[in-house]
Amino acid sequence: MSSSSLARAPGDASTAAARLPLATVLRVFLPFAAGYYLSYVFRTVNAVVAPDLVHDAGLAASDLGFLTSMYLAAFALLQLPLGILLDRFGPRRVEAALLTLAAAGALLFALSGGLAGLSLGRALIGAGVSCCMMAAFKSFAMWFEPRRLPMVYGALLTVGSLGAISATVPVQWLLGWVDWRVLFVALAAFAGVASLTVFAVVPDHRAPAADTRLRDQLDGLRRVFRDRFFRRIAPLSAISSGSSLAINGLWAGPWLRDVAGLGREAVATHLLVISASMGVGFFAMGLLTARLSRLGVRPHTIAAAGMGGFMLTVIALAVGTTGTALWLLLACVGFLATAASLCYSLVSQHFPRELTGRANTALNVLVFLAAFAVQWGIGLVLNVWENPATHTYAPTGYRVAFAGVVTCQMLALLWFLRPWDRGRTRIDEMPTRAPEAASETPPPD
Repeated sequence: MSSSSLARAPGDASTAAARLPLATVLRVFLPFAAGYYLSYVFRTVNAVVAPDLVHDAGLAASDLGFLTSMYLAAFALLQLPLGILLDRFGPRRVEAALLTLAAAGALLFALSGGLAGLSLGRALIGAGVSCCMMAAFKSFAMWFEPRRLPMVYGALLTVGSLGAISATVPVQWLLGWVDWRVLFVALAAFAGVASLTVFAVVPDHRAPAADTRLRDQLDGLRRVFRDRFFRRIAPLSAISSGSSLAINGLWAGPWLRDVAGLGREAVATHLLVISASMGVGFFAMGLLTARLSRLGVRPHTIAAAGMGGFMLTVIALAVGTTGTALWLLLACVGFLATAASLCYSLVSQHFPRELTGRANTALNVLVFLAAFAVQWGIGLVLNVWENPATHTYAPTGYRVAFAGVVTCQMLALLWFLRPWDRGRTRIDEMPTRAPEAASETPPPD
């Protein structure tokens, strides 16, 4: 089936989504899923290879935090122009181009021996995979009917969690055979293959963007940031997702070593628990939201409850919960962290289809700026309690750092709930579609 025959007019998108053949669904889903899998490997692999980076490059805690967070900083900086590019040129072309940049960054990272080269390589990786989730979300919003999006998004995020799983025990096993440089050369090759696959396999959706001029594109972006629904939900989503990225993507590993007293192989195994529970959480959150929505529970409520629960797990990390409760705590850390992902489907449903790329990337830029700040900030705090001889950090440092994270989470949750603002419309009473899209009626099951 040719890509031209797969195209639909914008007004027929929801109806067409119900009739998509399985081959087309796979062509739309699997290539983007491969790219998103890779992005999660890159995002979390430093939690396992951190001791090697510290040893080979002589990094302090703040250096390690800065180096790892360069992925997040570059990722965030690309989000706003990425939204415009996705809405203007389409997800297929944008992701194929940027994955090539990720491959170059992984090669540079593998060949570098100092902080500067490693940081630049890490930044190029972050810029290169910055489109993997947003391009997929944009493509899915174009091809699938709106009420299917939470489940489709959940399936994509589940694949991403498999990448996080692959970056734990499997990477630790591989490091017994090859060093971390060879690993990153292999990841560069993976990125190159993923780029070619996206470009060659994904069909084009030929519905033109409503706004083609750059000025119109920027006006749409301003519209997103001025939207009251967006401003209400974005801070809590950003700090929750950002804290999860910072902790699960780097500092959970050192915490398990320094506070729980685990060896390197045990650390990898415990990180696997977090990643596996994230995979379950991404899938379960989509199903749970769909089921509870039929019972009258609004998705906003589910998201807020899950993010509030994640805040409690960070409190448990701050107080140093270990022993037999550690496995359950780590499972809850991974599972509840996924609640923030519901905000992307809420944003996609709130804004009209032609704004979904800009709306989701606007949310994503806040998420990754928060992650950059939290990841680097934890490293700066831990520097105060570092043992220079062993490159380990005292439990007091983690308590102080995680207490700061919890404070930010609590403030964001209060902004979301606004108990002082009883006279205004509650967040769960705000429409889940912008007025332009409200007339669209999804097809029957």
